[in-house]
Amino acid sequence: MQAGEPLRDGRAVVAARDDDAVPNTDEIRRLAEAAGCEVVAAVTQNRREDSTYGLGRGKAEELAAVAGDVDADLVVFDGTLDPGQYGSLVELLPDETALVDRYRLVLEIFAEGAGNRVANLQVERARLEYELPRLRQTTERSLLNEATEKGSPVLDLERRIDAIDGKLADARTEAADRRAERREEGFDLVALAGYTNAGKSTLLHRLSDDLSIEGGEPEHGDVVGTAEVADRLFETLETTTRRATLGGRRTLVTDTVGLVDDLPHDLVSSFSTTLGEVADADAVLAVVDASADTESLQRRLSVTTEVLAAEARGPIIPVLNKVDRLDDDALAERRDLVRRSALQTREPVAVSALAGGGIDELLAALADALPTEHVEFAVPNCSDAQPLLSWLHERGDVTVKYDGDLVRVAFVGKPSVVAEAERRAADVGGSGGVDG
Repeated sequence: MQAGEPLRDGRAVVAARDDDAVPNTDEIRRLAEAAGCEVVAAVTQNRREDSTYGLGRGKAEELAAVAGDVDADLVVFDGTLDPGQYGSLVELLPDETALVDRYRLVLEIFAEGAGNRVANLQVERARLEYELPRLRQTTERSLLNEATEKGSPVLDLERRIDAIDGKLADARTEAADRRAERREEGFDLVALAGYTNAGKSTLLHRLSDDLSIEGGEPEHGDVVGTAEVADRLFETLETTTRRATLGGRRTLVTDTVGLVDDLPHDLVSSFSTTLGEVADADAVLAVVDASADTESLQRRLSVTTEVLAAEARGPIIPVLNKVDRLDDDALAERRDLVRRSALQTREPVAVSALAGGGIDELLAALADALPTEHVEFAVPNCSDAQPLLSWLHERGDVTVKYDGDLVRVAFVGKPSVVAEAERRAADVGGSGGVDG
């Protein structure tokens, strides 16, 4: 299976190894099914990693026999195979049976879900980065030496990666400029992050102002009116941004790509353009599926923490989603798990994005986390005051008191908006200054 060659749908055997216990194959089965495969058998092993096959020699031969017996189109290995292990396993498998590891499988799912230019570039870069050491492994050193001047498959792959890196650098600059422009316009930026299938897209629907984004908005080309919601892995690959009003403040909420376990850092780095939304957010909602069993929840918290610790600069609010599926004791246990995790920077908030429970508590936690300043001033009670008050009501929490010839205002909002409010107030009715 060469770089860029799509994964074949068909009958699949999953293979998994674990150092300490019999492997749980539930997630790798779901990943294979998300790629369009029918899982017809599983081969597992509890032992340390074998440097030649990943599995032990005997178990690898058993895997090859099972693949032949069930007429498998594909073997899916739950883990990352180095180029040598990949080549050794391929030699054992029937000729008609392809081999993919977890890394490559996720790439294929990403490729299917990539719906815009940047997402496609990120997937293609990750594919080429994955293929490069495997191509080196199968290319003779002498041929490489002879082809240095004339070109080679390896050099061609490196050039393609360099070209994509240039395009992604431009895309990152454009995205950063767009976020800076939105801040200047007074928007708070909130990112949804977390393990795949945690319910981020459903939460995006719950938080957004549907009417405010009807048909999209010309000034924000990536602010869209729809976001997919389904019980499916990697339903969203590219980011989806929608407008929301949180505590009276104009906010843009962005749903980012779902995370998944056991992926090398270079795959995560391939999605740095997408993760820039997390890095630049004023606050991050780290969404976890509270209905998962405790072992799975701990693993997913670890994955989420690893990525957010490297990317997020703003405050992180842990969100326990799908709590409508839990009783009180189970919810208390999940809260304790999050509190003990490295993700814990603020008190976890329990919600059901689907049913709407806990959303008010989440909004309150967000209001507390977002950067906020408070100002009080008075302006003349004249015709110029009303446009100012309308502007303030669109951008924060406003209390107004009419006092004879003055309008006294208390305003809470984003620091940059507060500064702009003070500037505008100074110009109302030629007052020449702000009266605190």
